[in-house]
Amino acid sequence: MANIVAIVGRPNVGKSTFFNRLIEKKKAIMDNEPGVTRDRHYGYAEWIGKYFTVIDTGGYVVGSDDIFESAIREQVVEALEEASVILFMVDCGEGVTPWDRDFANVVRSVNKPVLLVANKADNTERIFAANEFYELGLGEHMFPISSNSGSGTGELLDEVVKHFEEDGDEDPGKDIPRIAILGRPNVGKSSFLNMLVGKDRTIVTNVAGTTRDAIDTRYTLFNKDFILTDTAGIRKKAKVKEDIEFFSVLRSIQALQDSDVSIVMIDATLGLEAQDMSIINLAHKYKKGIMIMVNKWDLVEKDEKTADKFTKAMIEKLGDMAYVPIIFTSVVTKKRIFQAIELAMEIHENRIKKVPTSKLNDIMLKEIEKFPPPSVKSKIINIKYITQLPTKTPSFAFFCSNPQYIKESYQRYLINKLRGHFGFTGSPITLFFRQK
Repeated sequence: MANIVAIVGRPNVGKSTFFNRLIEKKKAIMDNEPGVTRDRHYGYAEWIGKYFTVIDTGGYVVGSDDIFESAIREQVVEALEEASVILFMVDCGEGVTPWDRDFANVVRSVNKPVLLVANKADNTERIFAANEFYELGLGEHMFPISSNSGSGTGELLDEVVKHFEEDGDEDPGKDIPRIAILGRPNVGKSSFLNMLVGKDRTIVTNVAGTTRDAIDTRYTLFNKDFILTDTAGIRKKAKVKEDIEFFSVLRSIQALQDSDVSIVMIDATLGLEAQDMSIINLAHKYKKGIMIMVNKWDLVEKDEKTADKFTKAMIEKLGDMAYVPIIFTSVVTKKRIFQAIELAMEIHENRIKKVPTSKLNDIMLKEIEKFPPPSVKSKIINIKYITQLPTKTPSFAFFCSNPQYIKESYQRYLINKLRGHFGFTGSPITLFFRQK
C-alpha cells in the first residue's frame, strides 16, 4: 500500500461521504450524528491511472462527551502515520472552529504532504467563505469541494496524485482469501482481531455496538495472506431500533456475502442461541466456509467432559449443518486463537479443493454399489458417472437414470461419503443429478 490517502478532520465534516465517493461504494456509514465513524476504514480508488488506498477516520476531538473520544484519536494518529498524503477536511458551513485549530497543530507535526479540503462548498457564497481556513497554516492551496455533488474533487485529486511515487496496484486484495468475523454484540470479535494483529486495529469496549462498520485488515500467518473483516454485532431484527445499527447490520451481512470463510463467534456462557443459528444459516445459504468459534471458554466451569457435552448439544442444533467445525477459545487468555485462524485457512482450502474425476468415480461408485439409491414407483436409479463442477464451492454432478427420484436422505448419504473420503470440513457441498 504505497499510495495511501488519509481523510482526517473533526466530526461531521463529511469525511465518510467523500470516502464513499472516492471508492465509488457506500461502504462507510453516513449519518448526521457526530462520531458515527470510529475505526480506520480502508478502500481502493483510482484517478487518471493512479491507484491508491483511502483511509476514512473518525472525528478528531479533545474534550467532547463522546466516551470513544480517546480511542478514536488513537485510530486517527495511526492513519496519519500510515498515510503518504493527508486530506485535512473542514466544513465551509460552520467556518473555523477551535477543534480545527487544535487538530491543525497535530497535522502540522506530521512531516507529510497535507492538503486543506473545505467541504460543503455547495454555492458561491460558501466557496468565498472558505478562504478563512487559510489561517490554519496548512499550505498555500485550499480546495473547496462538495462531497455530495462531487464539485471540486477533480482539481483536488489532480493535486493528490502528484505526490505519488508509483502508479499503485488496482486492487491489492483481489485474490486474497477473505475471512469475516461474525456474531452477536459483545462476543469478542474486535478483541480477537486486535489480539491477532498485536495492536488495537479496532476499538474495544464493553458497550454493545462499539463496532459499526465492517473493518478490513490484511494479515499474514504461516506465510499465508488473507483479509480479516471485523463486523458489527448482529442482533434480532426486532431489537434493532436505530438507523445506525440497522446500517451496521447491513454492512455485516455484506461482509458475510463478500467473504470466503465466516467465523461465527459465540459466547460460551450463553451457548448456541437462535440468533447464532440465523447467522450460520445465512452463511450456509451463501455457500461460505463456516466455523464456530466458542469464545470466553475460560469463564465456563468445566471438567474433562464439558467440551464433548457442549459440542454434542451444538451438533444437535445444527442438524444438516453439522459439518461445521467447532473450536473452543479464549481471546483474553490467548487460548487457541491462532489455531482458530489455522482452521479458517483449512476450511478455505477445502472450499476450493478439486477432486480428480478418476479418483472421484473409483471411490464413490464403489460406495454407491454397496448402497444403491432406492427405487421409487418401480423406477430403478443407476448412477453411472460423477464429476466435480468448475464452481467456486464444492459442487458435484451425478449422471444417472431417473434423477428426479433421488431422495433427500440418499443425497445426505452421498454428501457424508464425499466428506468421509475427501474432507471438505466446514464447506457446504452441493449435488446435482442429471439424466444420463
